[in-house]
Amino acid sequence: MPSYSGVWTLQAQMQNVAAGTWTGQPQLFAWGLNSTGQLGLNDTANRSSPVQIGALTTWSQTAGGSGFSLAVKTDGTMWSWGNGTEGRLGLNDTVNRSSPVQVGALTEWSQVAAGGRFSLAIKTNGTLWSWGQNFFGNLGINDTADRSSPVQVGALTAWSKVAGGYSNSLAIKTDGTLWSWGRNQYGQLGLNDTANRSSPVQVGALTTWSQVAGGFTFSLAVKTDGTLWGWGYNGLGQLGLNDTANRSSPVQVGALTTWSKVTGGNNFSVAVKTDGTLWSWGANTNGRLGLNDTVYRSSPVQIGALTTWSQIAGGSGFCLAIKTDGTLWSWGYNSYGKLGLNDTANRSSPVQVGVLTTWLTLPKMQQSSAPLAIRTS
Repeated sequence: MPSYSGVWTLQAQMQNVAAGTWTGQPQLFAWGLNSTGQLGLNDTANRSSPVQIGALTTWSQTAGGSGFSLAVKTDGTMWSWGNGTEGRLGLNDTVNRSSPVQVGALTEWSQVAAGGRFSLAIKTNGTLWSWGQNFFGNLGINDTADRSSPVQVGALTAWSKVAGGYSNSLAIKTDGTLWSWGRNQYGQLGLNDTANRSSPVQVGALTTWSQVAGGFTFSLAVKTDGTLWGWGYNGLGQLGLNDTANRSSPVQVGALTTWSKVTGGNNFSVAVKTDGTLWSWGANTNGRLGLNDTVYRSSPVQIGALTTWSQIAGGSGFCLAIKTDGTLWSWGYNSYGKLGLNDTANRSSPVQVGVLTTWLTLPKMQQSSAPLAIRTS
């Protein structure tokens, strides 16, 4: 097992946390809105700076939805807390929790994602599971009945990545195919129509999808060739296509082949290129694009000139990012203190959260106002 030397790169640290071989003691921190206990701090008081959840040092991955949070530990157990309405915590009831509670007893969870009011997860055996609100078929189990505990989506064992929009779901299989289901009123499923689906349907026939992200009512994805694609609602330019016309099937964003990561927030998008530069577009209320103004953009614009951005997470009107040096940064709407800057003032450009250089991972959280982040002790 590797041991911590103090000179690990951020990428190496993240890989070893995910593999359960990182010995740098990954701790979980939360801040922002806490009205239903979604910070996991055993109360409902908001926080405006990062606070550690418990004393455990075994956290691996996190996700945040509307009023609730999910996490996986290095031992493969899954935990949830916050708003339990519609069964979104997966605890076989609809009760709120203000501290982490284990979902079942299994130790084979590898990935979690949250939609607006529902949850998704992949096990180590490649099976896909869902629970919570299912009004639009967003659980993918061929009906519209809510579930309060995890239910398997089909019988396949080939799921690789999963993401949630507000009321729709997206997933990539190990063969590189892209699938979607749930609400589709703006074409966010990418199926060339606006009909809802209650079970997974393949998006096109390509086998070259590598990453997918869900925004509020739009979707984004990166292919293995480094191209960036968007579809769904585009009324605020969040697809990055230099217009505001909705799309019901994937459309390439520009012609570049250097996109590495993408995230969708509440009507805005942020992406990192392979050169470490950071870009944003879409709605810019409260400065959520990080461009030092509040002007909307309909195509990608670079945030500053730095080439050291590593991770990004778009939330409800704000954004978080981690640099290659392990520092954490935030900008945008700061209601409830969700920027973690010990105040509630909005920021229109990236501001460092504290002074630490040990931040490792950010959540999938496009509808959350309660950020989660993992750092080493």
